[in-house]
Amino acid sequence: MKIKLLLIFCFSLLLSACGDERQDRIDSNIQSAEYLLNNLGENLDNNNIRNAMLLKEYARLLSEDKPEFKPLLDELSRDATREGPTYLGLQQRLKTLREQPQVVGDIEAQLYETETLIEASDPTLYNDALSDPINVIADMSEGKLARVNAISQQQSLQANGAEDNGAGSQLVGNPGYGQWQTNNSGMSFWHWYGMYSMFSAITNPVRYDRWSSRRDYSYYNDVGRNRYTSPQQTKSQNDLATKTKKQFGNNRGFKSPYAKSKTGASAMSSSSRQAQKSTPFAGRSSYSKAKAKSKASSSFRNSKTTSSRGTRRGK
Repeated sequence: MKIKLLLIFCFSLLLSACGDERQDRIDSNIQSAEYLLNNLGENLDNNNIRNAMLLKEYARLLSEDKPEFKPLLDELSRDATREGPTYLGLQQRLKTLREQPQVVGDIEAQLYETETLIEASDPTLYNDALSDPINVIADMSEGKLARVNAISQQQSLQANGAEDNGAGSQLVGNPGYGQWQTNNSGMSFWHWYGMYSMFSAITNPVRYDRWSSRRDYSYYNDVGRNRYTSPQQTKSQNDLATKTKKQFGNNRGFKSPYAKSKTGASAMSSSSRQAQKSTPFAGRSSYSKAKAKSKASSSFRNSKTTSSRGTRRGK
């Protein structure tokens, strides 16, 4: 009995040590994410991020040309500051990790989220993410302002067999600007937040099932979603896709809007190219992946050793 209790105690210590190691990584990553996010904010404050400067300038220029859109353009330009939905979203996720980590998930999910926040706070990656609101303004200018990091609207629609959802289409699906709402008939439509609701006056309603199969390229939906979406928002997106698939049935062939990446990027940083190659929402931290790789390598070596012994015995 004593031996059994001793074994249980040792096993508990082992589990505790493993948990502590990951918790230490989480605590260290939170500090790193906090530093990097503040550094990103300082870069925005000091106009050190190129696309942030361009976003402000595009908003100013189009406001002069189309003053009726000034409230909307002013709101879009906030994304070039600490007050924009993208930066505020990162801040909120960091706060959640600090104050309510259980909301994120288990310890592995928390570790994965800290690593994702560190990547999302990279000024280069953030610079690329701002291409969406910039290109929204470019499309609103009817060609007077050039798109950045993306092919022309006409080329993109043609390449992707996409439906033209009008101005603001790059922001559809991005939880920083709106959300999917279901009406009485069970159909989900895109609902804009606050001042972004002005897009409703210049575009057609966007229905989720049609958008899923006919959406065009955007940086968020095709490259940045894994970095700029909270775990809760990810779950909401996945739940809606599952619900819609059941609603339409397999015969209708509904697929998640993220099942296939769209064509449209003309230039991206190496950070974004790497992000695009990563498995979306893998949910596994680098720590977990390294452990799995080490275990697989160990199993392979053991298997190889066992096989060679067997061969010698057979001789």
